[in-house]
Amino acid sequence: MAPIGKLYGSPRQPQTKAILSAAAISGLEIDLLPFEFGIANKSPDLTGPQNLPLSYTPAFEDNEGFKLIKGTSTARYVSALVPKAGLLGHDVKETAQVDQWVHFASSEIYVPTANIYAGMITKDLPAFTEEQRKHYQERAERSLKFLDDHLASRSSGLLVNDSLTLADIILATAVQRAGQTVCGVKERERVYRNVFAHFEKVTNDERIKHLFGEPEFVDKALSFKAE
Repeated sequence: MAPIGKLYGSPRQPQTKAILSAAAISGLEIDLLPFEFGIANKSPDLTGPQNLPLSYTPAFEDNEGFKLIKGTSTARYVSALVPKAGLLGHDVKETAQVDQWVHFASSEIYVPTANIYAGMITKDLPAFTEEQRKHYQERAERSLKFLDDHLASRSSGLLVNDSLTLADIILATAVQRAGQTVCGVKERERVYRNVFAHFEKVTNDERIKHLFGEPEFVDKALSFKAE
């Protein structure tokens, strides 16, 4: 099958993983172009309203010139191309639940843990403080507990139905960041067992396992160290 389009983005970006996972499960191919984050996305050849607006990545362009920016919107578009794959559910209620969990995972788990990652690992937030770390950690822990309770009630171990949906994929990308920041071995094995069992189930799917790579989880939750 010929690729349906091309994608600008780093394979390490959670959003890129979600888009390529949606394509793989739908039986579609997307060309991931060679890309160096911070350089390629700011190249004069690619930036501008007709290419990568505001240097956003991942950015997608199909074979007819249709363009999208932002990971979730692009992953949802790709998921909608092959309805029988079931990534958006099988009826309007399931689709609403998929959208609900996509939003929850993105805003309530990924955002706080990504801020901790940016503040403490990549140092992209140079003024990051202990107060901020504590705020984001508490927000993530509250959401992970809610999620763990929901997954405990799911015999399939998945969010919406008995098959993989876009919600499961987006959640896996968010939980991977949680495992790199706020969830050490104790949290993964004792506190949020259902959440990380879900992560294992999703990322061990042979169709997308190669896209997630090694999880790079921490042994202990990150602690703030003043410079």
